[in-house]
Amino acid sequence: MPKPEMGAPDRQKMLDKLRASTTGLRVEYPLASGETARRIYLDSTASTLQLGIVRDVVGKYLPHYANTHSNAHFNAKLSSHELAWAHAMVLDFVGANAQTHGCFFVGSGTTGGINRVARTLARKWSHRDVVITTIMEHHSNDLPHRKNFAKVVHVPVKVTANGFGCADIGRIEKALREYRERVSYVAVTGVSNVTGIINPIYDIAELAHRYGALLVVDAAQMAAHVPIKMSNPEKPARELDILCLSGHKIYAPSSPGVVVTRLDLFREVEPDEVGGGMVDDVHLDRYLTTEKFPDREEAGTPNIVGAIALATVLCALKKIGMHYIDAQETRLINYAISKLTTIKDVVVYGETDPRNCQRAGAISINIRGLHHALTAAILNDYFNIAVRNACFCAHPYVREMIANDLGEQMEGLSNQELEALAELHRGMVRASFGLYNDAQDVDALVGALQQICARKEYYQSQYHKTESDDEYIHNTFQFDSRPIFSAHNEVTRWFEDD
Repeated sequence: MPKPEMGAPDRQKMLDKLRASTTGLRVEYPLASGETARRIYLDSTASTLQLGIVRDVVGKYLPHYANTHSNAHFNAKLSSHELAWAHAMVLDFVGANAQTHGCFFVGSGTTGGINRVARTLARKWSHRDVVITTIMEHHSNDLPHRKNFAKVVHVPVKVTANGFGCADIGRIEKALREYRERVSYVAVTGVSNVTGIINPIYDIAELAHRYGALLVVDAAQMAAHVPIKMSNPEKPARELDILCLSGHKIYAPSSPGVVVTRLDLFREVEPDEVGGGMVDDVHLDRYLTTEKFPDREEAGTPNIVGAIALATVLCALKKIGMHYIDAQETRLINYAISKLTTIKDVVVYGETDPRNCQRAGAISINIRGLHHALTAAILNDYFNIAVRNACFCAHPYVREMIANDLGEQMEGLSNQELEALAELHRGMVRASFGLYNDAQDVDALVGALQQICARKEYYQSQYHKTESDDEYIHNTFQFDSRPIFSAHNEVTRWFEDD
């Protein structure tokens, strides 16, 4: 008999267990105030913390570790089986039909995956020399297309009275009509790494397919927060052709990136990387590429441990249910926006009305009159709140939003004043969330920003700016990481311990 479906209490119990096991939740650091406080980690969009289940499962696997591509001994058989499970788990997690789709691991996250996709499709259809993308993309979903295709079209996003929203589907269709059979694919992020805004990827897929183009989805930020369904037999036009994600952004640090693709798109094309494991035979004057997938796309020894770690997370999240996780995180992000938008002098970038545009994972802000790097430094040094600042590898998108916000402030200013204003706002401060964050973390961020806004002059007086870069250094406080952790010292201590 099939097991009864889990109810909300069961899912919540599993989610609470995952949260509580997170590595680093209770880390404490000394502050500029002389106090010591628990770190509040709000930098998950850059890299998530590790879930305890990864540590435990990998720890139990490591005694059995061996290389794959062999059944000569027990450890090799076990490792090969687990690597195959990892591939299957990726397909299951993103809802991809294993008969029509496959996946392969790459070494440098989503960046490596999208580069592989761009190089492969540029060779497969050399006559299709145009890629359509959006202005909101991370450089990893922009520069690979620029490098490999004759033309990349950057489509704007929708803009409302509340800010920049999701990708403008009307403008995507306009570009598809203009370039038609020259378009290889539309490349779009599922979730913005700057604002957390969710794009309507299934609508975009249907549109791209109508014009004979593919859809490539950058799911680096999407996979940890939003359910994904690549295959849809009932509505094949809304299926996703290729999707790329990163293990380090979904609670498995040191895990590889993954490309999930329709199998036919990588067939009949020489694999982009060659070496051991991707051939059936090699002679002095030729070699025969294997047709086995993913072997043909994974030359060399894969990151076996990392792949198992990633699959472990995907399995755990799927057991809880991404729809359940998404609903909880949506409530948290909406709560954060509702609080942040009430603080005088705090600018929240992007569409802030959830009825117009949903978000996941990230919110970017600025405090009027403070450099983004100074705001981030104060949040860290005085409140132990870890955020990220600058342009987040999305320079055009960030600049467009900042210019839009500064529009009224720029009226009547001299050139010197305009330059000073531009220098002050060359980036943003991003707070980003994982499943281990809660309303208390949001309240701590809001409280800290309120204090900073109320005492701008005091905090400004405590810092000096470096000449070489946009970094603010505290005048008297200096963080020394070595007493807290030093790999060199730990190695020395290991040998000294009896």
